[in-house]
Amino acid sequence: MKWLQLVPWVAAALAASVSADDQGIGGAGGSGPGFETVPRVPFNGNDSLPYSPPFYPTPQTQGTTQKWKDAIGKAREYLQQFNQTEKVMLTTGTGWSRGPCVGNIAAIPRVGFPGLCLMDGPAGVRGTDRITSFPDGVTVAATFSKDLFYRRAHAMGEEFKTKGANIWLGPMNNIARTPEGGRNWEGFGADPYLSGEAAHYSVLGMQDAGVQANIKHYIGNEQEHFRNEGSTNIDGRTEREIYLHPFLRGVQAGASSAMCSYNLLQNSWACQNSEMLNNRLKTELGFSGYVLSDWGAQHAGVASANAGLDMTMPGDVTCCTKQTGSLWGGNLTTAINNGSVAETRLDDMATRILAGWYYVGQDKGYPKPNFDFFNQRDPTVNGFVDATKDHWKVAREVAAAGTVVLKNKRHALPLCKPDRLAIIGSDAGPLYQGANYWSDRGGWPYGTLGQGWGSGANEYSYFFSPYEALQARARQDRTDFQWNFDDYNYEQTEKIVTNVTAAIVFVSALSGEGYITVDNNEGDRNNLTVWNNGEELIKRVAANNNNTIVVVHSVGQVDYESFADHPNVTAIVLANLPGSESGPALASVLYGEVNPSGRLPYTIGRNRTDYGTDVLYYNDTVTPQINYTEALHVDYRHFDAKGIEPRWEFGFGLSYTTFDYSGIWWQQVGQADNSWWGDKTAADGLPEWLFEPLYEVSFSLTNTGERDGHEAWQAYLSFPKSAGEPPKVLRAFDRTELKVGETKEVSFKLSHYDLSTWSNKQHRWVRPEGKIKVLVGASSRDIRQAVVLH
Repeated sequence: MKWLQLVPWVAAALAASVSADDQGIGGAGGSGPGFETVPRVPFNGNDSLPYSPPFYPTPQTQGTTQKWKDAIGKAREYLQQFNQTEKVMLTTGTGWSRGPCVGNIAAIPRVGFPGLCLMDGPAGVRGTDRITSFPDGVTVAATFSKDLFYRRAHAMGEEFKTKGANIWLGPMNNIARTPEGGRNWEGFGADPYLSGEAAHYSVLGMQDAGVQANIKHYIGNEQEHFRNEGSTNIDGRTEREIYLHPFLRGVQAGASSAMCSYNLLQNSWACQNSEMLNNRLKTELGFSGYVLSDWGAQHAGVASANAGLDMTMPGDVTCCTKQTGSLWGGNLTTAINNGSVAETRLDDMATRILAGWYYVGQDKGYPKPNFDFFNQRDPTVNGFVDATKDHWKVAREVAAAGTVVLKNKRHALPLCKPDRLAIIGSDAGPLYQGANYWSDRGGWPYGTLGQGWGSGANEYSYFFSPYEALQARARQDRTDFQWNFDDYNYEQTEKIVTNVTAAIVFVSALSGEGYITVDNNEGDRNNLTVWNNGEELIKRVAANNNNTIVVVHSVGQVDYESFADHPNVTAIVLANLPGSESGPALASVLYGEVNPSGRLPYTIGRNRTDYGTDVLYYNDTVTPQINYTEALHVDYRHFDAKGIEPRWEFGFGLSYTTFDYSGIWWQQVGQADNSWWGDKTAADGLPEWLFEPLYEVSFSLTNTGERDGHEAWQAYLSFPKSAGEPPKVLRAFDRTELKVGETKEVSFKLSHYDLSTWSNKQHRWVRPEGKIKVLVGASSRDIRQAVVLH
């Protein structure tokens, strides 16, 4: 077995396969952890299968703003030049690998239409070179900064445009309902309001850069197991208050497109669910843009067209191999000619697609794709165009601002020119096979973790590991610097951490999209322990050094219980998924150049069962029923309602300074009540007055410490008990910069929508009877000021 010492990542893999439960990376293998953590409960308490009612026809796009109306007008005028075949070409992708992009709409030379290029991913242009790998969604969510939401997306948009990609397949708006969800890291955490604001400002940033945004995956796509055959079942109130809200905010930002998901909703395929597409999205939310299918999520031609799908991707019957034939294309032409699909429906599809193109100004001087996703190194089809500019600056800023300090005892942080420093763990060092060794990052993370795996990943043009950044700082400070990247060489680890000023242990946890399986984790994680023997590694270091600092790179929640209270573990830092600027961003926080302000975008529980939700891993039916029976009680809402003490609550994060909250007050700034609805319901479209401000709340925020910094304040509402809401729900937040001793007045507005709950009986948003309390503080459980609205 000597060869194991020569190939550490193989040794790690074999060690894991021998004792997967101990290492926390395989569980029982196959399809899940081998046990149920949440009892199976029938939807709505009975065994009948949920049903999605029909809603026809698809409404013609009208535009909710003048900008949309202008774009739609231009689209309709231009469309007069198109014949029927050309209109169908707008709706039907050219097919997998039949074009340079992940998805392609062919050029139509006769009318001068240049075609469309659709590209992943949520954190950078997928499958191309000379781009920036930005921090992933979970990291930007942890900044709690609307400014950084926008600036990250705008910088990313500049790169998409430089590469010639018309459509950004993002932001990812699904909720981190279960900690194990494989793609949680692509999105913005477990709260709908946080996710909604991140989606809103991401759409604005991307489209201000001239690139169409695509809000995805619509809707109920919160796990990877059974994502292609399972039915997500959500009651009407839960759907609107939790899962629909981020899409609403994306629509309000003017998103050009939306992507329907793989799964079924109430036993109707998401991409041919007329209730969710025609009624909810295009009528209730007033969505002006077009709906495209996730790759291979279209299951019927006529049914999907009439239900509200506008574009099929990648255009083939299935995905993703090179093939001939399409459910649309010539079949759509036939369906129109025989009356199965109305010609007005085709006109609306084409109008919506062209309107999105006009909406962001892509009709004038937009560059053509200068890369080939399917032949990334071929110089005959790739221009190798540099898109990076100075985007590393905003990428590093986001990564640092999204770093969350969870524990800091005995002034362990910030580091101040330590005499001797040791770093331990494979997660500290470079990926020795190269950062892009694993396709779509879908492999064993022997090396530091910068992103999750799947279509949301991108190629690293460069990648600074923590080791590189910390060693550079050590040289500057003349610190003796030692390291060991072998997670299983305890003898060497114990040798170099003994008698050093501080020892930093790096651990990680990984997940991703379900088409890739890593050590029997089929997208979703099988458990919440850290990978690569991380818990044992922390234990060994802490036993030999009384100033052990733990750094975690993770896709989401992990189990901290074995080391969180260890007296020699003086600090714990959650660095999330930082992208290319990983090392420099982390070093800036550890050394205090950046005062940490990151906050948890989800709750960290003490036990897996504390979360109340879990992935459905096992099912022997044709259509597994994924029932969201927890209703509104997701994440901190569940912990609060059940009185469960978390390890760290939603919104938690430490700083190197202190902040004081004081002087909260409110004033009414608008008028309206429930009677303004009259006889209308949400199905008539949500009225403009619903989103107008009703109250303005203000409070004073003071930096009372000894360092300049940012405070990520949060405001929650506590509804009257009769409303049936969780104890508190997030309704406002942001990140405010304060110098030492400085005081700022912070204000935010609450709309009628913010103060309302969904009524399944009345089918509209209704403000409940009784008083509503506003709770302002530093986390969901650290409330500093409160006021009652009258």
